[in-house]
Amino acid sequence: MTDRMNHLTAMLGIDQPIVLGPFGGLSSVELTAAVSELGGLGSFGLYGYDAGRIAEAASAIRASTSRPFNLNVWLPLTDPEADAPLPRSDYDDAVEALRPFFDEVGVPVPTEPPAQYLPSFDEQWDAVLEARPAVASFVFGVPAEGVVESARARGIRLVGTATSVDEAVALEESGVDAIVATGMEAGGHRVSFLRRPERALVGSISLIPQVVDAVGVPVIAAGGIADRRGVAAAFALGAAGVQVGTAFLRTRQSAANDAHRAAIGATAAHDTVLTRAMSGRLARGAANRFIREIEQGGVIAPFPVQNWMTGKFRVEAIRQGRADLQSLWMGQSAPLAVHDEVRDVFEELAAGIPD
Repeated sequence: MTDRMNHLTAMLGIDQPIVLGPFGGLSSVELTAAVSELGGLGSFGLYGYDAGRIAEAASAIRASTSRPFNLNVWLPLTDPEADAPLPRSDYDDAVEALRPFFDEVGVPVPTEPPAQYLPSFDEQWDAVLEARPAVASFVFGVPAEGVVESARARGIRLVGTATSVDEAVALEESGVDAIVATGMEAGGHRVSFLRRPERALVGSISLIPQVVDAVGVPVIAAGGIADRRGVAAAFALGAAGVQVGTAFLRTRQSAANDAHRAAIGATAAHDTVLTRAMSGRLARGAANRFIREIEQGGVIAPFPVQNWMTGKFRVEAIRQGRADLQSLWMGQSAPLAVHDEVRDVFEELAAGIPD
């Protein structure tokens, strides 16, 4: 392995420079532990988890592996849309736009908003510090000085996520140990924070080398990597490691349901879309009937309201095996995600690591 890769693996305490993408809502203890056991860095997304659930997840991962793992948290969103309280009339309009889908799966519409849509970052971060993972990673921003210092005091390595060169520079200045450079091909939410994500759609082949040139910390490439060819390309562009999501999400060890796994296997690259319909934040997934009808209607609440609302019927849609009403997050390399077992995915990726 190159000096860059050796530095990253030594810093994170792993054998291979392969990182499991953290899935907000789709992480599983089994998959996280399996990737760590195979010598990579297993990751677990904590989106929506309160302190109790974070403690339980960390404990379960530790019971399954003694190797390093990563806990991922969303930093508080700073865009004006997310910060402003949603007027009641807008809430009611969004509910009415979604009513047909609630009726279709037989779930009552949420006529009243909750007191709190998500646990606070402070609650989550305190629980992460208590769990003391080897690595904590962030999306949607730059960790505050106090966050960085509290992690340092506990020996926790920090990884930030950037969708542009200026975001990567800001993350390095904050003191993170490594940066994930995630291209627009990646599945799930676009985690831009210095500008609207629609204005930060840089592909991996352009983003990775520019970030490598701009920062001094190790860069982990993400977006469009699903087999040995993507891994080899990432390292040729200067990356020190790779982060892979969709290929691992396809495996039986992930928390994806059967309809979601089938969609990954059946969706062409050009049939993934970037949309705000499901969550109110721009995200990449397979186009389905829900996305088409909501976008056509034009009424979409901002995040996290839209995500909370659609989550109320998505649970039942999953139970009913309804792929047309789920959030089918996946990247543009979904057709390359062909393995059902985590070990097979890991071995395929490892085959692309240069000697």
